[in-house]
Amino acid sequence: MAKNGARRRWLVLLIKLPADPSRHRVAVWRELRKVGALSLGQGIWAVPDVPVFADGVRRAVELTERAEGQSVALHAFGRSAEDEARFEALFTAARSEDWTEFLADCGKFEAEIAKEIRIGKFTLAELEEEEQSLERLRRWHRDLTARDVFGAPDAAQAAERLKQCTAACEDYAERVFTALHQNEGADA
Repeated sequence: MAKNGARRRWLVLLIKLPADPSRHRVAVWRELRKVGALSLGQGIWAVPDVPVFADGVRRAVELTERAEGQSVALHAFGRSAEDEARFEALFTAARSEDWTEFLADCGKFEAEIAKEIRIGKFTLAELEEEEQSLERLRRWHRDLTARDVFGAPDAAQAAERLKQCTAACEDYAERVFTALHQNEGADA
């Protein structure tokens, strides 16, 4: 149930695609996973019926139609407050898995910067690569935040880790510029 006491509405998608070629099933699966849809079984997906999911659902339906498949969209509610809570918990658990993966990538990012500092690799090319990695983390965080409509417990930790990654990248940038300016002075 929503916090204001209203019943939470879900969009349930029933997708049926031809067996071959498999690329159509994979494309629809990828689109629904990307948007954060909850897989309830083969060809059955659900998302909270809120605007953040509309474009991804529309793209999945379009992909289904292009593949000459069939889709049916249904509005659904939990039969009881317990059913609604269980469904929300399933969706939040899926978002928690996303946040866990995000946190692991933050750890990899920080480890990569620590390695570059340890070996003294202070080049503009390396800095650009790290900044691109940080931008990917920012986009991912933005996407996860948008679809985490119920507030998974790991979201706050993920926001803090992203700040730490940003600080690590800024520190690395300072070291790169310091090293480059020292080398310019040595060449004079």
